[in-house]
Amino acid sequence: MPEHRPPGGSRIFAGLDIGSSAVKVVLLDGDGSFAGHAVRVLGSDLRHAAAAALDDAAGEAGLKRPSFDGLVATGFGRSAWTEASAAKTEISCHAKGSYHDVRRPHTLIDIGGQDCKIIRIDGQGRRMGFRMNRKCAAGTGAFLEEAALRLRVGLETFDDLARSSTRDVEIGSYCTVFAAAEILHLIRRGVEMPDIVKGLFGSIVQRTMEMDLLEGDVVLTGGVAAHHPFLIRMFETRLGRPVIVPPRAQFTGALGAAIFALEAWSGRHA
Repeated sequence: MPEHRPPGGSRIFAGLDIGSSAVKVVLLDGDGSFAGHAVRVLGSDLRHAAAAALDDAAGEAGLKRPSFDGLVATGFGRSAWTEASAAKTEISCHAKGSYHDVRRPHTLIDIGGQDCKIIRIDGQGRRMGFRMNRKCAAGTGAFLEEAALRLRVGLETFDDLARSSTRDVEIGSYCTVFAAAEILHLIRRGVEMPDIVKGLFGSIVQRTMEMDLLEGDVVLTGGVAAHHPFLIRMFETRLGRPVIVPPRAQFTGALGAAIFALEAWSGRHA
């Protein structure tokens, strides 16, 4: 996605991903080039957060107001934005966005706020199958957020803490509630915080790898991947090969939604 502001009069297409923790927006111009993006913490008002994110993205694109030629909504809260021209599932949009960035067969892992998705994509960008963790917050951003609260440190410090770890610690509990108890047990044993944080990252890696076979090229997306490079390194160590992280890993679903919006308009005006 080459970065530029669209010229005056260019058509603009929006992808709106209302996730469980944040709202992401990607704007594309009529050529399919990147025009703007934005992210907002979700909060308790889905529509307010979505409107604010659309305003932010429109401002980045040089638009005086968020007026789009097409808008596709995705994410768990996609039905909240009734002004969308269409709504698509997260699986479809993440597959579409990931193939845009990685134009070959691959296995996509998207670690979100409340779920983890594994999607297998073929050489034509078709979704061949997927797995999704829906039962609890294990292996997700919420898992790390709860751990940060328990450790009384900011989540933004986790990556640096894990890098300074000097020993491997196994966090065996995937359940967020049980993991909190396990963290307290490790603290009582005198285990250093960097080692606990590294163990939490290791728990996410283990949980993800148990969900499905990670064949071929592996792509990691989502806010967790975008903000924790050390987690990427741990995946690479376990897999024994490099992992691909798109330049805007948190916006893959919104990108796919924007591409759907552009394709729908192009189909109608072919």
